[in-house]
Amino acid sequence: MFAYIFKRLLSIIPVLFVVSIVIFLIIHITPGDPAATILGMEATQEQIEALNEELGFNRPIHEQYISWVAGLLQGDLGNSLFMKMPVTEAIAEHVGPTFSLAVIAQVIALVLAIPFGIIASYKRGSATDATLMGMSLFGMAVPSFLLGLLLMLVVGVKLQWLPVAGYAPLEDGLWEHVKYLILPAISLGTIQAALITRMTRSSMLDVLNLNYIKTARAKGMKEWNVLMKHAFRNAFLPILTVIGQTFGTLVTGAVVVETIFNIPGLGQLIMNSIVRRDFVVIQGVVLAVTFMYVMINLLIDLLYGVVDPRVRLDRK
Repeated sequence: MFAYIFKRLLSIIPVLFVVSIVIFLIIHITPGDPAATILGMEATQEQIEALNEELGFNRPIHEQYISWVAGLLQGDLGNSLFMKMPVTEAIAEHVGPTFSLAVIAQVIALVLAIPFGIIASYKRGSATDATLMGMSLFGMAVPSFLLGLLLMLVVGVKLQWLPVAGYAPLEDGLWEHVKYLILPAISLGTIQAALITRMTRSSMLDVLNLNYIKTARAKGMKEWNVLMKHAFRNAFLPILTVIGQTFGTLVTGAVVVETIFNIPGLGQLIMNSIVRRDFVVIQGVVLAVTFMYVMINLLIDLLYGVVDPRVRLDRK
């Protein structure tokens, strides 16, 4: 087990190395002068050149990259050009809202998707199956930002059940924290719920047609036990894979939703950094999000052995 974890951690290094090169090149090839953006339209050419000299932007691009990577190896992602603070501190300030939003969206997706997928597979070919699959297709087709605007209008403005936008930290109370995230979590988690519903139905159908399920029914076992103890448990591995991928997508894909609902998470941080041309923050956030995505997938791999003993990682 520990050898496997160690190998997976080592495999993260080339992934982060390639991502760092791609992100660095994309940002530095993009037209626009950060120094000119910082100083404003009234800055003279001499002032812009002086700031470029001060920040090191006039050095060859490979020297800038080597200097940045050398800082990364020491845990230094650089300093924000606009916020005048280390990027690591900026990420630490904004990761909490994004993580809370992703967790609530994933909970909503699982609460809806798992029962819907099991019912659709059990009622295969019926009107219930067609209705649930139609709902899942609708959930995959509607963009999260459009659903978010619709929820803001109906639930927030018309009915006034929940706040339209904003964010309350966990220190203000659990309900105060959660109520600001329910609408963005629904708009963000609906697509994931649709994906998990379809995967649950597909995996359950594969298992429900196997002989041991027919044997269990022939022995007179209760249908609930057949579905949950024998079918769902053996069908859960591909569902767990999708859950891991969707959770990584929730963390990395909250940019638009956080901007619409004015949530001060990583999405809003990277959007503001793009507008300000604060490329040091963009590089750091993208690298940090990539690292989180890889770690989530590593956690899912480790959970395989917990869910199904046949795939224990330390078994020869």
